[in-house]
Amino acid sequence: MLIYDERMRVFSGMQPSGQLHLGNYFGSMKPNREMIAQSEQSIFFIADLHALTTVQDAERLAALRCDALIDYLAAGFDPEKAIIFYQSQVPAHTELMWILATLTPMGLLERAVSYKDKVEKGISASVGLFTYPVLMAADILLYDANIVPVGKDQKQHVEIARDLAIKFNSAFGQTFVVPEPRIQEEIAVVPGVDGQKMSKSYGNTIPLFGAEKEVQKAIMGIKTDSRGATDPKDPETCTIFQLHRLFLDAKDAEALAEEYRAGLSYGDAKKKLFAVYLEHFGAMRTKREELATNPKLIEQIAREGAAKASVIASATLERAKKACGLS
Repeated sequence: MLIYDERMRVFSGMQPSGQLHLGNYFGSMKPNREMIAQSEQSIFFIADLHALTTVQDAERLAALRCDALIDYLAAGFDPEKAIIFYQSQVPAHTELMWILATLTPMGLLERAVSYKDKVEKGISASVGLFTYPVLMAADILLYDANIVPVGKDQKQHVEIARDLAIKFNSAFGQTFVVPEPRIQEEIAVVPGVDGQKMSKSYGNTIPLFGAEKEVQKAIMGIKTDSRGATDPKDPETCTIFQLHRLFLDAKDAEALAEEYRAGLSYGDAKKKLFAVYLEHFGAMRTKREELATNPKLIEQIAREGAAKASVIASATLERAKKACGLS
């Protein structure tokens, strides 16, 4: 989830429900990092409350959210220039969620496509999963975002946040900025090793900072069609190429596409992808190893980030509480 408003504020969240992967990096982390230089204020949160809908092992969740924060820092996020924190450490998120929940029609949530998809994939149909969009609405509305650039799969969640902002404003007076969704067509869906969208829920990911052998195994396991080693390949339908071109500029991507059309074998294509992965993430992997040895620093960054985020979120929450008679 990436949020960007007219005051040049970037707000983004990442759910630590599993090991972060290339889809997280190219779909969110990299564009977010690049926007820091353009924004007056950048806020990033690890959505550990959202993760509770699928991760219900205390030690695992604690490790996953810490790993996600380390991954962000290793990927180039500077806590001196951007706020980063754990969602659960800013109580305003859940308090505003409850206020919004009292105005949320059941039918609105029953129509949520994401809930239906997750239940079909075997995730327990909990109240938390059902009300997930209300918490996401609170996440968005707390930080007064005007424009919310998202992928197509998140558009409905922004529309729900918009509906709830309008409903609250209608009931209690102008309180929340009404967000507008903006589909990011320029950010392609990152395919997983099976060709579907890369997702922790699908188990089809290539780890962002996994062990070298683990990453190599994932890349070498990418599914391909039955074309022979020297047969021409269609780069536009090849998952290996779709992943490889994420690392390249337009000129280099076209040169690689020509190799596919000329009969580059899938085995060699996978080796090329693994090589560009190691080159691109080499320095980041080294930095991550260093950060992982300093847990006190990670705790300090999260704590300081939560304190800064709370200043913004608490002001919005107080405005809402005053509007509806709770303050």
